Amino acid sequence: MAISLRGDQEISSVPTTKSKALRINLNKDIYGTFAEIGAGQETARNFFRSGGASGTIAKAMSAYDKDFSDAIYGMEEDGRYVTQPRLQTMLRHEIDLIEDRLSRQKHPDKLFFSYANTVTTIDFARKFKGHGWVGIRFQLDPLEDYNEIVLHLRFKETDARLQQETLGILGVNLIYGAFYLNDNPKELVKSFYDNLGNHQLEIDMINFSGPRFMYVDNRLMSLQLLKNGMTNAVMFGPDGNNLLPAQVLYKKNILALRGSFRPVTKVNMDMFEQSKKLFLKENKVKEEKTQVIFEIALSNLSAEGKINERDFLDRAELLCSLGQNVMITSFQQYFKLVEYFSEFTKERMALAMGVYNLIQIFDEKYYRDLSGGILEAFGKLFHKDLKVYMYPYHDQESREYINSENLKVHPRMKELYKFFKQNGRLVDIKDFDKDSLDIFSRTVLKMIMNGEEGWEEMLPEGIAETIKQKRLFGYSRSRAKKQF
Repeated sequence: MAISLRGDQEISSVPTTKSKALRINLNKDIYGTFAEIGAGQETARNFFRSGGASGTIAKAMSAYDKDFSDAIYGMEEDGRYVTQPRLQTMLRHEIDLIEDRLSRQKHPDKLFFSYANTVTTIDFARKFKGHGWVGIRFQLDPLEDYNEIVLHLRFKETDARLQQETLGILGVNLIYGAFYLNDNPKELVKSFYDNLGNHQLEIDMINFSGPRFMYVDNRLMSLQLLKNGMTNAVMFGPDGNNLLPAQVLYKKNILALRGSFRPVTKVNMDMFEQSKKLFLKENKVKEEKTQVIFEIALSNLSAEGKINERDFLDRAELLCSLGQNVMITSFQQYFKLVEYFSEFTKERMALAMGVYNLIQIFDEKYYRDLSGGILEAFGKLFHKDLKVYMYPYHDQESREYINSENLKVHPRMKELYKFFKQNGRLVDIKDFDKDSLDIFSRTVLKMIMNGEEGWEEMLPEGIAETIKQKRLFGYSRSRAKKQF
């Protein structure tokens, strides 16, 4: 072993793909199947090449022909093959076969697993780079139920062979992490990029389930994807499970509300309800094809340069209790958020925001990194016939309601502002709740943390009870402080 010298820096050692596969192969108990559809047998190949694979691989297969695939796994209702339901059907089918064909009396100590992926790589025209679903179903004790990790990836490379190799490395990382890093899901997620880079693939959804992951909050795992730079946006639903943004937003009309929601107040919900009414009145906007998104920018979750995970979960808990889909993004600028939505839909989009956020949109300093400056940003923001629904502000000094008619922007921005206003891109929310207009999240949060009274009336129905029952935003500490 090499000696250490004074002044040496500690370097974390990432195991190679070969060493990961070999460690699993040399474990006499880990045993399972590989079912890979769409990009070759790349994951299984890594295990075969590392040596000792006969002790790990019970079966490796591909069912590229759709009729064969349907004969093995059955037909999906939507007739698609690169989907999460298809992947989970594959995982469970293969585990059932292992349990059926291998006697537990003969293999009492075996830890069975099934690894599967269903992907589509880059097309010949190189317009669609491809995506896929990858997962593992595994046990960590022969007498214990199975755990499951499922993730979705989007390829970034422009060569099919490179995409195949990337998928193979990711598969090894997933299997290795499932067995050797399951006690630390955050490190497990980070390990997906071992021997890979974010220029090769994007992981935009992950879900953990099973007895070993009962304590795992999948929303927090979503946050890890963002923190690690694995994706730019994640989404989760009212049940707390992560959703695939591409699937939720595909060909939908999108209404997005950005906020801190710390906590969600009556103002937030009034803005949501009134902007939704306006949006549904728009031409070609149908409610059944409309998706409302409560969006929080990642920078809004930072405190002193760090992400406050407890604070994030508190906000998520309240929005989920209201039955909303929540999106967390790394986009500080609105035009980048609209660009992201445009990847999945060509339908109408709208943003609901307050006066302060609208003023920021017309501030040049936010676009200094763009060669075309604010004009480039506005071209990307409004080119999809996007509309902004503006919620008024109540000026405490003048007692005046500030809307698009009397809003003051920088003199250099006046003509640009007039252009979008006169072309109907900025729409005032006129039917608003005046009694709630002076409610601010920061005021409510301060009252909760200081143990003050009266904050309950500032929140939507049921939210105060949720905060108290689940002790969110420091509620329990503030109450204890007040009592003693």
